Amino acid sequence: MPTSLTVERPEELLPFLFACRPEVKRTKVRQWLKHGAVQVNGQSVTRTNHPLQTGDVVSVGGGEVRSAGLLPPGMKVLFEDASLIVIEKPQNLLSMASATEREKTAYAFLTAYVRRGKRQSPQRVWIVHRLDRETSGLMVFAKTEAAKHALQADWDDVDKRYLAVVEGKPPADQGVLTSHLDENGPFKVFSAPRSDRTRYAVTRYRVIKRKAARTLLELTLETGRRNQIRVHLADADCPIIGDQKYESRTNPARRLGLHAASLNFIHPSTGDQMEFESPLPQDLARLL
Repeated sequence: MPTSLTVERPEELLPFLFACRPEVKRTKVRQWLKHGAVQVNGQSVTRTNHPLQTGDVVSVGGGEVRSAGLLPPGMKVLFEDASLIVIEKPQNLLSMASATEREKTAYAFLTAYVRRGKRQSPQRVWIVHRLDRETSGLMVFAKTEAAKHALQADWDDVDKRYLAVVEGKPPADQGVLTSHLDENGPFKVFSAPRSDRTRYAVTRYRVIKRKAARTLLELTLETGRRNQIRVHLADADCPIIGDQKYESRTNPARRLGLHAASLNFIHPSTGDQMEFESPLPQDLARLL
C-alpha cells in the first residue's frame, strides 16, 4: 500500500486493508489495527469493522511518522485512540516529573507527542499509573480526564504481569509473596509489622526459566504498592539483578532486571478487552 490511499467506495476497514495488501499475512494486518498503526483521515482506528466512506484517506504507519523526533530512543507508541495511549517505556526514564527532573519524562515526551511539537496546543495526557525509572515496559496514559478516572477506578482489577531476572532462585517454582509495606520513607520501601503506617501487598510469581546463577520469573500483582516486587523478591533472598537498592549483588546487564510485560484491561470508552504484550528486552534475555 502507498503511504496513503483514497477510498473509492464504501466498505469496512479490514476487507479494504486485505484487498490493498494481499501479499501481507492477514495476521500482520490485524496487528496493524490492534496496535494503532492504521489511520483513517489522520486518526488511529482499531476497529476491524470501521465503516469507510468514499473519499476517506487510509494510511499505515502514520503514527510512527508523526512521532519521529518527539519520542526518545526506546520509547514506542503501541496504541493510540481518542481516549488513551499505550507505550513501551525504556529503562532509565521517569514516568513523571520529580524534584530534580521535569523535562526528560514519559509524561513530558508524550505531551509533546500529542501536541505534535506545538507548545501552544491544548492537547495533553493524564497519568494513569507509574513505573519506576529503572523499570522498562508497558504503560497506559489517558487522553481525557474521564478516561483517566475510569481507568484508575478499576486499576486494581487490571491484569498486570511483569518479567524479572533475579539472582539465585525463589523457594518454589510458583508461590505467593506477601507482607505489610511501609511506604512512608521517601527513598526506600520495606516490609514491616502491620501498623497504621503499612499497606498489605501481594505478589504472585512463577518460574519461567532457570540458569545456574539466575532465574526468570513472571510476576502478577494483586496489589499495586510502590516497589512491592523489588521488596518481595529481596525478602525472598532472590533480589532482581541490578537492584543495589534492594540487596542485589550483581549487575550483569547494567540495568534493573524488571520489565512490565503484559497489560489486560477494559477500554474505558468502548468496553473492548485490550491486551498488550511486550517481550523481555534483549539486554535481559541474553542473560538467560
